[in-house]
Amino acid sequence: MSINKRQVGSEAEIKASGYLREHGYRIVRTNYYCKAGEIDIIAYDGEYLCFIEVKYRKGLADGYPEEAVDENKRRRITKSAIFYMNMCGLTDTTPCRFDVVSILGNEVKLIKNAFDAEF
Repeated sequence: MSINKRQVGSEAEIKASGYLREHGYRIVRTNYYCKAGEIDIIAYDGEYLCFIEVKYRKGLADGYPEEAVDENKRRRITKSAIFYMNMCGLTDTTPCRFDVVSILGNEVKLIKNAFDAEF
């Protein structure tokens, strides 16, 4: 039986979006693509513009989901966030944060300020 990874990822992002809304986030964009990469969810948490990576694992065989947000992934997310901010005319004084939604089986965990911008 073949597993459609894109479908699994899409379902995880829908679950993450619902979780974030329940926790007061206002989602402004999903699946933002640019030449630097992709950001799963862009949302406001209060005054913070949050760039959110969603990671899903069925079990622990491949480690915790958040462990997949490695240095290269953080760098691509940072560059994509800069593209988004430039596209929207936002300045570097805009309070921003990088969060991760980790989904392990049915358990959802929000990691606020999961990493700092990396260049």
